[in-house]
Amino acid sequence: MLDPRDLDDLIAIWRAGSLSAAAKRRRVAISTISRRIESLENKLKLRLVDRQAKGTTLTFFGEQIAQASEPIAEQLARVSRLADSLRSEGGNSPVRLSATEFVISDVLAPALPRLWEKGVAFPIHLQSQGDVVSLAARDADIAVRMSRPEGASLIIRNLPPLHLGFFASHDYLEGTPPSGVDLTRERLLTYDDSYGRLPELAWLEDMGLRAAVTLRTGSTRALMTAAVSGAGIALLPVAIAKREEALVEIPASRSPPARTPWLIVHRDLRHQPSIRAVHKWVLATFAELVR
Repeated sequence: MLDPRDLDDLIAIWRAGSLSAAAKRRRVAISTISRRIESLENKLKLRLVDRQAKGTTLTFFGEQIAQASEPIAEQLARVSRLADSLRSEGGNSPVRLSATEFVISDVLAPALPRLWEKGVAFPIHLQSQGDVVSLAARDADIAVRMSRPEGASLIIRNLPPLHLGFFASHDYLEGTPPSGVDLTRERLLTYDDSYGRLPELAWLEDMGLRAAVTLRTGSTRALMTAAVSGAGIALLPVAIAKREEALVEIPASRSPPARTPWLIVHRDLRHQPSIRAVHKWVLATFAELVR
């Protein structure tokens, strides 16, 4: 049987022009898409991609299959969503929510008691994923993303912005008052470009702080842990960092740009009671977070 995700990857390569461009656009590893395409080739017994040193593109057969697959992939996914919706009437189907590690571990997981207090009878699966999952392909039921997705079949709602700030431990400061810290002379811990060219990266350059950066990572949890341990001054979401008693905020002459999270659900699932319950819970959780 054909896997809708394999077809989605083939279509993504067709639209983007190459495998690497498709992987970058979908924010998944090249090896992941390559593995799925190889599986699809084995099932169809056709060579769909042309693998060369300069890059991987679709063959003539690949282009033909991609064009024909577009409506098929959507219909297969729609059947899957309908089946899930029908099964959910029994109340025991799990809701799969995909988000980044930070949103899962520091925002949603601590708020789970509020969901259970509502008398929720279905299980929930919190999927910590950096890659952008496909709701159409049923990789997840709901997603929270830090960049605005595209898709006419998606219902997209922006969540309250997450403000960023610099934080350091008391041990790192060694008695220096936060107002007396010169960020250009400190060890700065910041995000890398794992999720694309984030606004705060350009802000760091504009502030003349790029040379002071000694650690870059895509993990908010890693930045938090490093800051608590005294490794340096970390750029962190203010609402989360202020929960940590070991950290103190370091003022900057100009505030970094805020991040806007986006809550996404497929139109075919929006009326499903369990999806509505989780959707409402996520909205309330983010509203409380920035209050």
